[in-house]
Amino acid sequence: MRRGVFVTGTDTAVGKTLVSCALIHALKASGTDVMPMKPVAAGASSVDGHGIHEDGAALMAAAGCPEWLRADVVPVLLREPLAPHIAARREGRRIALAPIRDAYARLLGHGAFMVVEGVGGFKVPLDDDLDTVDLARALELPVVLVVGMRLGCLNHALLTVSAIEAAGLKLAGWIANGIDPKMAAVEENVAALEERIAAPLMGRLPFAESPDARELARHLDVRTLAVP
Repeated sequence: MRRGVFVTGTDTAVGKTLVSCALIHALKASGTDVMPMKPVAAGASSVDGHGIHEDGAALMAAAGCPEWLRADVVPVLLREPLAPHIAARREGRRIALAPIRDAYARLLGHGAFMVVEGVGGFKVPLDDDLDTVDLARALELPVVLVVGMRLGCLNHALLTVSAIEAAGLKLAGWIANGIDPKMAAVEENVAALEERIAAPLMGRLPFAESPDARELARHLDVRTLAVP
């Protein structure tokens, strides 16, 4: 059995990185060694002349990952914060699965539980004939879905669940992330999703102006991931 999960979201800006970091903290608190990965990241900054991405850096910090693994944690780093295939095209690059698979294999060799964060939603173009569904399939990991709790989340969540199932991937669970403090009927929306999604609700993260992933970890139940 592959030891890890692929974290995807109902859309961009639903808190995948925050949830992934909280998930890492929850797993570590349960005694599990964790290795993070952000296979494709768009919107690089530079630190001491080396490219870095804030999401990848946050994942590494949460896991306590050594800096020398940065290139494998984020194997595809793009300068502009755009859809990956567009950002890559502007750099004269093409995104391919092979380098990502190679980096993943090296990280997997450390023997830790992998928390791999996708990019955007579940079906984001990476190249002309490649998207993030292909990426999730290539890594062969069960999926954790982050549902950004806001108006429209029911449709987005249920469509994403259908896409995950159609891709032949296992949905390990879903997490309700409070991203809109003014959302009406939150309880009813969560209940509607629980009725319609067969996979377990792993936790509900409350809205916070300055969220702390370590603090939010206590709202997550990682037992459903069957970590050895």
